[in-house]
Amino acid sequence: MIVRRIARPLLSTVFIAGGIDSLRSPAPKAQAAGPFLEKSVETLPAAVTQRVPSDPETLVKINAAVQIGAGAMLALGKAPRASSLVLAGTLVPTTLAGHDFWNVDDPQQRAMQRMQFFKNMTMLGGLLIAAVDTEGKPSLGWRGRRAARKAQAKVADAVSTNGDDHALAVVSDRARTAAEQAGERSGELLDAARQRGAVLAHLARERGTELTEVARERGPVLAELAKERGTELAQLARERGTEWAATASEQGEVLSRRARKQAERALATARAKAAELQD
Repeated sequence: MIVRRIARPLLSTVFIAGGIDSLRSPAPKAQAAGPFLEKSVETLPAAVTQRVPSDPETLVKINAAVQIGAGAMLALGKAPRASSLVLAGTLVPTTLAGHDFWNVDDPQQRAMQRMQFFKNMTMLGGLLIAAVDTEGKPSLGWRGRRAARKAQAKVADAVSTNGDDHALAVVSDRARTAAEQAGERSGELLDAARQRGAVLAHLARERGTELTEVARERGPVLAELAKERGTELAQLARERGTEWAATASEQGEVLSRRARKQAERALATARAKAAELQD
């Protein structure tokens, strides 16, 4: 805070002193700014040049008065950001008009004007820093973004709350509609079941009678066929029984021999193991 109270008066001193000097003797600066003003009048549109005084001394006096007023406000700390921005705006035309070293032919004068030009650029940088200095407070951009986020959050909460109520209302209406439709459809389905039930019962009776007749007609045939197949199977069993018995006997003898061989091998192996263990 103390640094700002010291730096602001120091930064505004050159503008207050230069403005007072310009008000006392505007002719030299008006003469130096004459060529720049003529080029500006030719470049700017007529809508702008008609509202600006054409007399260079008048423009110099206006610029000086603005610099004195904005410099005094900056020195006193009254609206320092706005006053710094105003001073930066007045410094640009003053520098271009009074220190155009690129148009000076004399090397010594060109060097001096070049130095003055860069000094003014240095002051312009300081004014821009002072124009964005918030003294530790949040900037307007930050405040605006924060307010926008808060407003967005409030809107989202309101929409979500209202949306839940609306969703419940919609679900309730849809459930009521579905229940009514289910009641109507249940009555229709019950009537259809009654109508179709009678038809299906009549069809079942007809098909049952037909199946009974078929069973009666096909019963003797199926019984005769079963007898014939049973006689054939019995005859085959009598013919093939001897062969099947002989085959079973042969297979039994083979398996018996294999079992004896396996037992002898196991016994020999056990004896060998026992001898090894005794040694």
